[in-house]
Amino acid sequence: MNTIDSLSGRSLLSLNDISSDELTRLLDLAAELKERKLAGVHGELLDRKSISMLFEKASTRTRCATTVAAADEGGHTDYLGAKDIHLGKKESLADTARVLGRMFDGIMFRGYAQKTVEALAKHSGVPVWNGLTDDCHPTQALADLLTVKEHFGDIAGLTLLYIGDGRNNVANSLMLGCAMAGMNFVNCTPKDLTPSTALVGRATEVASANGGIVKICDDPAAAAAGANVVYTDVWVSMGEEDKQDERLALLRPYQVNMALMEATGNLGSEKVIFLHCLPAFHDANTEVTVESGALEVTDDVFEAPFSKVFDEAENRVHTIKALMVATLT
Repeated sequence: MNTIDSLSGRSLLSLNDISSDELTRLLDLAAELKERKLAGVHGELLDRKSISMLFEKASTRTRCATTVAAADEGGHTDYLGAKDIHLGKKESLADTARVLGRMFDGIMFRGYAQKTVEALAKHSGVPVWNGLTDDCHPTQALADLLTVKEHFGDIAGLTLLYIGDGRNNVANSLMLGCAMAGMNFVNCTPKDLTPSTALVGRATEVASANGGIVKICDDPAAAAAGANVVYTDVWVSMGEEDKQDERLALLRPYQVNMALMEATGNLGSEKVIFLHCLPAFHDANTEVTVESGALEVTDDVFEAPFSKVFDEAENRVHTIKALMVATLT
């Protein structure tokens, strides 16, 4: 097994916490663990390890992926929702962290403020993994990169176009993850939704060291040219529901549709794929899209053969598993 000794006992609060080499090795470990599972191997790499899943936000993929990943290697998970414990209310966050750290071997956190997951890591004394905060979503970026690697093989030099809300947590982590992997990252977004200057500067520096580039623009057709991966996310993130009408009006020109996929110049070959971290509003079967139709992606793109969104969702299991194995063994 390709273990990563340098990550033992460490937390992952953002991709800034690991090196480019450690990211590459995590992806390799995830691929190896995925092969083990497909071969029917019931592992014991997390035997007698107990994982707390401390979630302030609802979840499908992060919750299920963490549960399955731990179980695949003999570990146990316990789900703690926002209303299940006294997090930051009757009991201080620091005290909760110290209690959980005495009982669990690791903590998967999913919530709002980045400072919360940082406090958990500071006070718990065990590895803490960021399953999503308002600032970043590092475990999602790992699954995204594994999916790209599975389809293309070598990923250095490929171009990923992220289009939509360019300053949300997924875009932030993808920008840095692509830079660490030597990929070109193009963030196409309205000027009102551009990422922070500090983050762009950091990603640009990392990309330069790994042979990639970072580009921010607001012209979808021009941005799409040459893209190997087209990626989008919901236009209204959790906690921003009051901005729905404003976001829909602003982002309509940034919808991923067949015209945009054709603008890559790679449609009809194996040189372009579509990714989305899910959930996706791609048809009229959800309460958000029932009157307005598809939002960030059209149904024909979402259901196309080049759409790898469910491979991407499955890979949340394998990359989270790799992260837990690397930090807990």
